[in-house]
This record gives sequence, C-alpha cells and structure tokens, in this order.
Amino acid sequence: MKKANLFIQRMRLRHINGFVAVAQERSLSRAADKLSLSQPALSKTLSELEALTGNRLLVRSRQGTRLTEQGEQFLGYATRVLEALTAAGHALDRLDDAPARVLRIGALPTTALGMLPQSIGQYQQARPYSRIQVITAKNTELLTQLKAGDIDVAIGRMAEPEMMSGIAFELLLLESLLMVTRPGHPLLSETVTLEQALSYPAILSPKGTVPRHNTENLLSTQGFSLPGQYIETLSASLARQMTLQFDYVWFVPSSAVKADIAAGQLIPLPLPTQGMEEAVGILSRNDGELSEASLAFIATVRRIANATGSA
Repeated sequence: MKKANLFIQRMRLRHINGFVAVAQERSLSRAADKLSLSQPALSKTLSELEALTGNRLLVRSRQGTRLTEQGEQFLGYATRVLEALTAAGHALDRLDDAPARVLRIGALPTTALGMLPQSIGQYQQARPYSRIQVITAKNTELLTQLKAGDIDVAIGRMAEPEMMSGIAFELLLLESLLMVTRPGHPLLSETVTLEQALSYPAILSPKGTVPRHNTENLLSTQGFSLPGQYIETLSASLARQMTLQFDYVWFVPSSAVKADIAAGQLIPLPLPTQGMEEAVGILSRNDGELSEASLAFIATVRRIANATGSA
C-alpha cells in the first residue's frame, strides 16, 4: 500500500504521455519528435517511470523499442488515464461553450415576500455561478406555466383536481388570512371589531385568487361585505408600501407579512380568521425527472420551511 501511494504521489502526466507515445510509435526518436522533446529528455522520463514502477517496461534495440510483459500491462492503464483526461477536457469545453442554464422559479406574490428571498439567497450562496429567473403570478397562471414547461418549479397552492393534473404538490405550511395595519393606525387605539376595520379602506387580492376568496368568505360568514373603498392588486410590494404609509387594512396571507410582524413594522388586528387557512407548497411536474438545480432548490425551500415552521 505504501509503495502504491508513493507511486501515485510521484507520478506525473509527462511520464504517462512519454510512455504511451513510445509504445505507439515503437521508436524513441519518433516519440520524441511527436512530443517536441529531445531524445535524452524523453529517455530520462522513461527511466524515471521505470524507477517509480520498479519494473522494466521497455526494451530498446536497433530494430526499435518494444514493450515488456509488464509494459504491455501498464500500457492499458496508462491509455485509459489519458482517455479519461481527454474526455474531461471535452466535457469542460462543452460547459464553457453552452449558455448557463437558468433556474426558472414561479411564485405567488405573497411568497415572494415570505420564504422565497431566503430560499433563493441560501441556494445561491451554495452555488455562486447559478442564475435564477423569478416569475410571480396567480396560482392558476403558475400551474399553466408549469405544465407548459415555462417554469421549472413553483411555490404555490393546491388547486381544483382538474387544474392539478400532471402536477405534484408537496405541503410546506398552512397559512392563515390576516388583517394588518401600520403601527399607530387609529384602529389600534381602541377595541377593534370587524365592523370598525371595514370602515377604513382595504387592500385586497384580485378576484379569482385564493386570498380574495377567503376574504369574501370571512366577511360573508360574519354578515359583512367588502368595504366601499379598496385597492385590488396582485402586487404584494405595493400593498405593503400602501399599508405602511396610510391607514389601509391589508387582507393578506400570513406568510407574506411574517417578517414584518416579527419586526414590529406591521401589526395584525386581533380579529378571528379561523377556517381561512390555506395549504402552500412546492409545485412541480410529475411527468419526468427534475433537474439537479430544481432538486437542490426544493431541498433548500424544505429546509427553510422546516426551520421556520408554519406561518
């Protein structure tokens, strides 16, 4: 074992190249020309190789150079080493020539404010040369793009069975519907009721989205309808800025404002919203193998969801 280790440590590529060239040319002079070396330099390289192996590998005569039995055996291994190195070089050339593959991630606008930034950040810290494209859209649009192959993986919601055909769903968390305001909002100076909250302008998700459906269900079950003044937007970043700057009440999934609530930048109103929980998870196609990049990103999202718990 010690001899083998010493052989590996001292062996150099020039030894293998020189030996294979002589074996192929059957002539020291022709091999030296092929390698652009002097005959004495090549002869010295071969002597070093024989000293490393502890065997006579070549026999030189006026008729040329022939391999010994040990040399024939060593040639097989030496040739495979050079073939492997050549294949590795070609593979790296192809990677250099090919455009870097972009991981296309679909996300709900609310998850883009929630777990997505941390997921992307940790993923790219582990892969400094990775490229990511983020597409934010309604859940129905995410499913359509995922089926069409326009995105690789998405963070979204479970949908109706016909919409989920060909799509795998992995549960990450259950998020609740919240009503949040800025610190210092007039509602926070009194005992809050839903009726009082609805006397202020609201920010709502667009029709056809799960948060909008849950908002309308919440209000109708308690005998209320939408307030007379509201903003309807899919942009979570716009909704956040409006809530921070004015007296809006934002009806929002909890995952989108978890960090803001923890930092005291947004305040949840103490109003019951039980029964309005929705499952958020990883969406992917189930008709083929996921790429290594997609699998690595999914693993990152799982880890963050497990670490932070449900919203």
